[in-house]
Amino acid sequence: MTLLTVENLTVALPQGGDRPHAVEGISLSISAGEILCVVGESGSGKSITANAVMGLLPRGLPVTSGAIGFEGKDVLALSPEAMRRLRGSRMAMIFQEPMTALNPLMRVGDQIAEALRVHGAGADAAKRVPELLAAVNLPDPKAIARSHPFRLSGGQRQRVMIAMALALEPTLLIADEPTTALDVTTQMQILRLIREIQSRRGTGVMFITHDFGVVAEIADRVAVMQRGRIVEQGPAAEVLNHPQHPYTRALIAAVPHGAPDSRPQVTTAPVLDVKGVEKTYRRGGMFGARAVVRAVHDADFILRRGETLGLVGESGSGKSTLARCVVKLVEPETGTIAYHGTDLRPLSRNAWKPFRQRIQMIFQDPYASLNPRRKVGEAIAEGPITHGVARGKALAKARELLALVQLDPGAMERYPHEFSGGQRQRIGIARALAMEPELLIADEPVSALDVSVQAQVLALLADIRERLGLTMLFITHDLRVAAQVCDRVAVMQRGAIVEQGPTAEVFSAPQHPYTRQLLDSIPGRGWTPPAV
Repeated sequence: MTLLTVENLTVALPQGGDRPHAVEGISLSISAGEILCVVGESGSGKSITANAVMGLLPRGLPVTSGAIGFEGKDVLALSPEAMRRLRGSRMAMIFQEPMTALNPLMRVGDQIAEALRVHGAGADAAKRVPELLAAVNLPDPKAIARSHPFRLSGGQRQRVMIAMALALEPTLLIADEPTTALDVTTQMQILRLIREIQSRRGTGVMFITHDFGVVAEIADRVAVMQRGRIVEQGPAAEVLNHPQHPYTRALIAAVPHGAPDSRPQVTTAPVLDVKGVEKTYRRGGMFGARAVVRAVHDADFILRRGETLGLVGESGSGKSTLARCVVKLVEPETGTIAYHGTDLRPLSRNAWKPFRQRIQMIFQDPYASLNPRRKVGEAIAEGPITHGVARGKALAKARELLALVQLDPGAMERYPHEFSGGQRQRIGIARALAMEPELLIADEPVSALDVSVQAQVLALLADIRERLGLTMLFITHDLRVAAQVCDRVAVMQRGAIVEQGPTAEVFSAPQHPYTRQLLDSIPGRGWTPPAV
């Protein structure tokens, strides 16, 4: 039975946009018990299509032509009140970022119960909450129900969103990038959960993603979108293994895949030698039990000149904390962090200042690390000016670096909000390189980017590393990315490095059960992309 039909849908963009329509002439359908993956880069119109189906388009994006049919109803002709009744009860949506979709001031259980009461569940709403949380495989549902969203991990918040979406057993579920930036193990759990729910309840699913590895894992059919149009559509096996459109082939080619190549062992002198570093946090107190969390321990490693070492592991494994210990953004209690033989840990902030020129960090979220009120050129030149470089010379260097990261020199006069996510990441790289560092620490620099933009940023980092002779500590939860860029990998679990060695060896013959679990959780691991 066909649940949803979209026919020749066109949604206009405001005047002055990069194109006249957000989506133009698109047609697709979803049957009961089917998963349709809508694939494409940011800006391709995937989310606009989903919001049009849900009746959530803003006023500035009107539907100018086409039809949307759901269970025999003309969605575009329904009144706002009728759409509100339909949403939640018959169709539901899982949003990309649960932290912005959940009310931070309300407990999780109260939010789910509210959704049930709005749609007529009455006095039974609160009783059903633990059942719904248990249905999405959350541990201790009663404790989760009493928690506020910020107390939960990213994967737990995403499961709460799924529980809320499924509360009234809708026949159509729209999942908008529900696994972007999640750990591979959490991502795999969410994908299996959606597949299990879909098969158990016969729910039709529109799954929006930019990752063909995810498509290979769960899709029945695929629709590929580019600049507001569907350029290819068909059964998942056909699109994955015999892509016809050049854009589809380009997206598939951009997905990191395959076993890592063996690389020659790096035997140069050590740049960084980390031994015995421990960092603990104390949580609780007042009215609760005080807990000690060992964020970093047993995490020794050596990084040699010109080498890229990958720190891999799930969120909370201690990767970023260890990196922040190296650059003194976090103060460890014990251990040595030797940079060319000098222990950085006991140095005062003033004594550390000369080392900041040689050790730079690229942060995971460039938008949060860039001052929104400062132009990009000023942001890149700020570090050199602080360290005594003449302003004119620093700004000239900023222009060169923008060219190096393949951005137009006109970007100097623009603000961070005027750039895409991939462009902002390039700006973050340029800012780090402005200090002419020897050691670059990249903290999840591509985790939330489209696969094509991700491929461009990784190629850029590889090119810069080759040209400038950089040494790199590369932090990621995506083992496909680690396989592509790292000479060696160190696997972290609960604050400790449980396995490390040459990338090809660790991937081909993992020794630790946790490493094997991570490798088994790579989306689409059983799919071999065609040569395109």
